[in-house]
Amino acid sequence: MKTKLYLKSIFICVLLVGCSDFLSVNPQGVLTQEAFPTTASDALQATNAAYSTLRNWLYHSGGFPILDIMSDDALKGSNPNDGANTVGPYDDFTHAPFQDGLDRWWNALYQGIRRTNVVIENLPDIEMDENLKSRYLGEARFLRALYYFDLVRAFGGVPIVTSTNPPIQLPRASASEVYTLIEEDLTFAVSALPSKGKYAASDFGRATSGAAQSLLGKVHMYQNDFEAAEPLLLSVINSGEYGLEPDYYDANGQDGEHGIESVFEIGAVATDGGQGNQYANTQGVRGTPNRGWGFNQPSVDLRNAFENGDPREQATIIELGDVIDGITILGDGTTPDVETDENGNVIAIESYNRKVWIPGLSTDTQFGHNRRLIRYADVLLLAAETLNENDKPNDALPYLNQVRARARAGDNTILPDVTTTDKAQLRAAILQERRVELALEGHRFWDLVRTNTAPAVLGPLGFQEGLHELLPIPQSEIDLSQGTLEQNPNW
Repeated sequence: MKTKLYLKSIFICVLLVGCSDFLSVNPQGVLTQEAFPTTASDALQATNAAYSTLRNWLYHSGGFPILDIMSDDALKGSNPNDGANTVGPYDDFTHAPFQDGLDRWWNALYQGIRRTNVVIENLPDIEMDENLKSRYLGEARFLRALYYFDLVRAFGGVPIVTSTNPPIQLPRASASEVYTLIEEDLTFAVSALPSKGKYAASDFGRATSGAAQSLLGKVHMYQNDFEAAEPLLLSVINSGEYGLEPDYYDANGQDGEHGIESVFEIGAVATDGGQGNQYANTQGVRGTPNRGWGFNQPSVDLRNAFENGDPREQATIIELGDVIDGITILGDGTTPDVETDENGNVIAIESYNRKVWIPGLSTDTQFGHNRRLIRYADVLLLAAETLNENDKPNDALPYLNQVRARARAGDNTILPDVTTTDKAQLRAAILQERRVELALEGHRFWDLVRTNTAPAVLGPLGFQEGLHELLPIPQSEIDLSQGTLEQNPNW
């Protein structure tokens, strides 16, 4: 298992930097105090604080995996009553501007942005090693871009805050303006950050040039700029810094933490005392063994998406009766094992997300999951998609088939290589591969929206074209802005 030494410094520094809710009175709180940061030591602490938002449970779409729940990969999960009025509406697209969690996600992301702005605004005036200063600034700008990327995908154009002392009331910028800021930040980060191999083990978890290139490539793809995305993604692939874990389980599991497939991940330790990852606990097995709350139940549709014999199905879905690390999964007595519709068709099966499983016997151990935000398989599939869109299908196929080859684990009777060079067919094959490879990792909903396939795929689940591509701006933020913020169309 890889070291997690870097985590402790993050949480020590969090105690030194506080924040208040965005768009509330004095929105920058104590972050504007003149005495911090002023020294090289302060610079490190401020940079570490910018990472701490990643460890905030609310950073993960407000605390619950609503992006998976809104996709065709998952249902609300837990028992029928738990979160029925708070999480449940995301399952059938009946959520509203006052929906639970939206304001928490919004505020968590702006909290992270405020912390990055402390670094970006103040570090240039600190006397310290210039190379280290440049790296810290690169880390902060990578993180600011990451936080804004979530905001613009979720809510569209949002207020742009690049100062530690912004006006209390800020109007929405356009989505294009937000993307421009993201691209500027990531372009700087690519040049300022070291490669993954140049970090010591104690610094695992920090942003790298490869992570910045990967994220910038993805940002371009979300704007359908495949020409700009291609060289960035290929640079990551050709860097030699990354590869696929031989065992698919390790791509998200404990033995692959900060490993060859990890491009950017959030470290965690098995405790809920501030250093653990409640994102995993939220989805952990409910009942016996008691590993969490059981939200994000894999759907029947996801099961049907896997090809016959695909080992990734078992590595993605925990079924009742499975034995994992010597523990038999019995599940929750208040959750139906199987649910059927009026015609007897199975519509739900009690099951859990295998990708957040951590060995152990208690709820606390479940907090030790390192969430991978970007992994190399994602980069390979993005590169394949980009090359296909740029009319280079023969160049795309090897990257797609690398992912399939790892999944088949030497069994050549399953998951044959994709050979089609028809653009539409290959596009569909890559999107399908992304679904099964990255299932329950928070990618599926975004992929359906950006490829304009959400209405067809999610329409039967309640998705309405022209409405549900974006979440509503939290009503509480509109109220606090006294009308400065305008709601998204049709909400």
